[in-house]
Amino acid sequence: MLKLHCLDGYIENIYLVEYADKFLLLDGCCRADIPFLEDFIANQLKRSMSELALIVVTHMHPDHAGAAQALRKKYGCKIAAANVAGQWYSGIDGKLMHLTDMLLTLWVASRKKKPKKFIYYSSVLTPDYYLSDQQFLPSFEDWQVHFTQGHTDRDISLHHRASEQIYVADLMVKVRDAFIPPYPVFYPNRYLQSLKNIRALQVKHILLAHGAKVQLTPAQWQHLIALAPTKPVTHWRSVKTKLKRVLLK
Repeated sequence: MLKLHCLDGYIENIYLVEYADKFLLLDGCCRADIPFLEDFIANQLKRSMSELALIVVTHMHPDHAGAAQALRKKYGCKIAAANVAGQWYSGIDGKLMHLTDMLLTLWVASRKKKPKKFIYYSSVLTPDYYLSDQQFLPSFEDWQVHFTQGHTDRDISLHHRASEQIYVADLMVKVRDAFIPPYPVFYPNRYLQSLKNIRALQVKHILLAHGAKVQLTPAQWQHLIALAPTKPVTHWRSVKTKLKRVLLK
């Protein structure tokens, strides 16, 4: 039987799944979360970090991929990610976006009154396992992968069917009592379909990277779907919009 631990990470929730002989990390966390995770496993659970068997990287943002490769190097765990061609942060634009995303992470941390920490991580990821839609996680066959692209081109969610709950990473964000789309949304059509696909699963609980465990009512689902953007909402589009406003004054 699994035990699901929800920990308060640097800017996101960390979901650590505990089994009798191993651990599964549902996402790659921030690099700043590594000491906290090590302390929790060693001192709270009285277990060894060598039991961390698999880390899933749901997408490449700093609070979802930042700790994965450092943990693999240190403890020998495996990394799984979506089977999508290429690197998310590719080319010159990708490098700039990688830097921007790390700066945004530090800004969110400051809003949460967290101290500045070292969060740098490689923009290039080579996972040990490439995951396909509907596949079950290697060595953790009680978790099924669902592609939930839109926020980026490689987002995945993880469905634990026995307990009727699903970890959706950044598919949605809870703000007060409302659920809204994340920022950015690069692929609006895929994002809308992802929402509909997850709603159709009719799970009891949804695990959010930003907002913990929730249950959405039909009205809340309808409201979230109505808010889904019809055009990309990205860093560069935001900059262009602001520039137009300045130039047109």
